[in-house]
Amino acid sequence: MWLFRSKRSGPSGFSSSNTAEEVTHGIDATGLTAIVTGASSGIGVETARVLALRGARVIMAVRNMTAGRAVKEAIVKENHDAKVDVMELDLSSMASVRKFATEYKSLDLPLNILINNAGLGSPFKLSKDNIELVFATNHLGHFLLTELLLETMKNTACQSNLEGRIINVSSDLHKHSYEEGILFSTLFVSLTNRYNLWKAYSQSKLANVLHANELARRLKEDGVQVTANSLHPGAVATNIFRNTFLSGFVSTLGRLVFKNVQQGASTTCYIALHPNVKGVSGEYFKDNNISKSDPKAQDIELAKKLWGFSMKLIHNS
Repeated sequence: MWLFRSKRSGPSGFSSSNTAEEVTHGIDATGLTAIVTGASSGIGVETARVLALRGARVIMAVRNMTAGRAVKEAIVKENHDAKVDVMELDLSSMASVRKFATEYKSLDLPLNILINNAGLGSPFKLSKDNIELVFATNHLGHFLLTELLLETMKNTACQSNLEGRIINVSSDLHKHSYEEGILFSTLFVSLTNRYNLWKAYSQSKLANVLHANELARRLKEDGVQVTANSLHPGAVATNIFRNTFLSGFVSTLGRLVFKNVQQGASTTCYIALHPNVKGVSGEYFKDNNISKSDPKAQDIELAKKLWGFSMKLIHNS
């Protein structure tokens, strides 16, 4: 139960109190194929469930295959017609991202919707590629995944004449990143006088918005039927900070004041399926409506710098 839930609808006709099922009611997603990262826990589970409920074929991209298979089993048990597959993906490893993309392409499947949902918050640690773990998982892994699957999405949109949609799950915490926006210097070594768990997480969420905005700009230039948007799911009681001191708060008091997963997944599902969002690109959504992102997230030069920086990292891996 979310104590501060608002029922006042925005221009979309929905509000923060709506669930993923409510914002997709009556929508037929049969024939669409979606990838959802981080679909073995939290709002990723609900996102996968509701997309499958609406008829989409859902590829659950998960790090924990045991948990992923259990979620698939639960979805199919509830909905016998659900088309759900589970594939392994560790976003903190560029080798794993490349392997996933290669395996996906070998299946010769279309791709209409890519939901970059997975995320974590963690004290300083380096990934397998020697990049700060939170940035590597929340931004760089998704950046690489999107790059590797973008041609598939463009081809699908062209052949089906259906709009492709790329969705980055960010957070309003992107407004609380470092003063510089992205502290590029902290992404390889621990600068103890600058590294901060909240700031690092916020930085990665800022990167999600910047990535979506720059991608949207490039897609518009290319004139393809693929959009890119980012969103704030709301404060949701999930296990994203499970490896930090915050886990206890989220599991107790947090569950009384945060959204539940049904509400938390609503904006993602709204952007993924709702006809109201057709042709909308480069926007930041919150509570099922277009919202305002931080001025840093709208900084075109910062977005271009992050894009170039990310491209160098993935090509040097």
